[in-house]
Amino acid sequence: MKKVSGRIAKEIEVLKHMKDEDIDLTDIPETADWSKAVVGKFYRPVKKPVTVRLDADIVAWLKSQGDGYQTRLNKLLREAMIQSQTRRKRA
Repeated sequence: MKKVSGRIAKEIEVLKHMKDEDIDLTDIPETADWSKAVVGKFYRPVKKPVTVRLDADIVAWLKSQGDGYQTRLNKLLREAMIQSQTRRKRA
């Protein structure tokens, strides 16, 4: 993330010390329709580097789908984790 400096940094510092009700929001339109909002769009979980030994054909299959094979592997593992948690809650 790009570091903020100068005038904007000063404004942010002033806002941090203000009470919520004292902040002027009149120049920001109120959003009444949240139907198209995306939950977690900017959520980035902390990554932990690990060494994993996988079968060569699994790695080849992941890489054959293009760039980002580690991201795809993470997504597959997350889906399996969520599915496992869901099954466990039903039992």
